[in-house]
Amino acid sequence: MLEITPNFSLPNEELRFDYVRASGPGGQNVNKISSAAQLRFDVANSPSLTPEVRARLMRLAGNRLTAEGILIIEARRYRTQEQNRFDAEQRLAALLQKALETPKIRRPTRPGKTASAARVADKKQRGAVKKIRRYNPEEWE
Repeated sequence: MLEITPNFSLPNEELRFDYVRASGPGGQNVNKISSAAQLRFDVANSPSLTPEVRARLMRLAGNRLTAEGILIIEARRYRTQEQNRFDAEQRLAALLQKALETPKIRRPTRPGKTASAARVADKKQRGAVKKIRRYNPEEWE
């Protein structure tokens, strides 16, 4: 079980790991050992996710999501399979935590009467200042 929050976790059966060869640190082993981890999670058909969470996760996943609805997370930061597997699980957990947060509903608001009156008063004052500065040829002759 991959625990995401105290009241939500994913069963291990829904996660599939593939190991591939990775570039980067590892010396000669990099050509011999498949240390990069690819985590595959079927977002579209997961029974653990509610439709709202599924939709948010698909939007957050972006180009890591395939056309079939499978989320692929590649972890190749470390030299060992275990560390890369743990890294991929943590990145999936962070993505799911974001998807589990319900977005705050925006309620449209209007400025109050006092704020509107103050804005109009400021505009009038600024207009008066500009009127005083205006060029009048009769005053100059």
